[in-house]
Amino acid sequence: MVKINSKFQRYATSVTIILAALGLTYVPIPGLQKTIIVVSGTELQEPLQQLETKFEQENPNIKLELKFQGSQDIVNQFIDRKDDFKPTVLIPANGEILTELSDRLRATNNTDPFYDSPSPIAKTLIVGIAWPERGKVLFPDGRFQWQRVEQAMQARNWEKIGGSSNWGSFDFVTTDPTRSNSGQVTLNLWMQSKLGGTVDSNSFNDSSIQSLFSLIKKSVYQPPRSTDTLLQEFITRGSNDADVATVYESIALYRWQQSTANQGKPYQIYYLNPSIESTATAAIVRRDVDSGTANAARKFVDFLTQPEQQAVLVQYGFRPVNNTIDLKAVPRSPWNQNIPGAEVKPTVQTLPPPNAQTLTEIQRLWERVN
Repeated sequence: MVKINSKFQRYATSVTIILAALGLTYVPIPGLQKTIIVVSGTELQEPLQQLETKFEQENPNIKLELKFQGSQDIVNQFIDRKDDFKPTVLIPANGEILTELSDRLRATNNTDPFYDSPSPIAKTLIVGIAWPERGKVLFPDGRFQWQRVEQAMQARNWEKIGGSSNWGSFDFVTTDPTRSNSGQVTLNLWMQSKLGGTVDSNSFNDSSIQSLFSLIKKSVYQPPRSTDTLLQEFITRGSNDADVATVYESIALYRWQQSTANQGKPYQIYYLNPSIESTATAAIVRRDVDSGTANAARKFVDFLTQPEQQAVLVQYGFRPVNNTIDLKAVPRSPWNQNIPGAEVKPTVQTLPPPNAQTLTEIQRLWERVN
């Protein structure tokens, strides 16, 4: 009887040790948990919130705090120390915005502001959207044309450009280029169309470009600070207050079902030709970030680039940076939902994003014109 009890005690002790070891695997160890604060553009808000839980389950000693801002705001707020938190990872919608950040910080302290080279996370294009009946009037051949949008702005109402008299004023929407990447890219593409070529520093002295910026600024009343905010407002306002907009393909695809529910008829997507591909890019900052926290941040950035997480980003309308992923093979892919105008491989010329100098000049001219 004693032997049986002794064996039982040894067995129980072994089980306790095993369970304790397993517990150490899944329970954060006091004092060793790292908190990383991730500041991203709003276009990534919903996928990152979905992935947050999974990452913390796989990495119980790392806690994520997610913050969302317009991409240009991410840079300005960080440089001017206007945030009430200390960022660990910055993920603006466009890698060139990180180059701008690096250039501005190097000018003051001559050190590299990032631990590693920035890492691409997900890609998307700038597209146009319009409510179907208005898109047919504005773009009768089915192709987005900047000149037609400019003419409509100058006319100011639909009746003058062939629309119904009860449609009222023509309302184009884009984001604030001093706060958001999509607004900057919109203006860059519009400038290229207007000039018939590449934009350089001299382009901003051209009177036709200055007049164009002035027209857009007067027409776009209180532009939203970020692209996803813009699209949600566009859907809510409907065709009485918002007719045409430029947004990321990712959120245009993801929120398409929402436009059906709110307005009865969903918007149409138009690929711009040429268009600009924006790559959301992650950088781990050095300021106020110790090496242990930076290592934790590396795990998160690496996590986002793995195939399983890239597939989640596809479900939200993004194009993966992992080229082995088939857009149509991903479950719940928006490219399988017969969204009007959506294309897996749009036949358009894709240009690189505007460089840091051009981004700065776009902001300066926008603030200067009346």
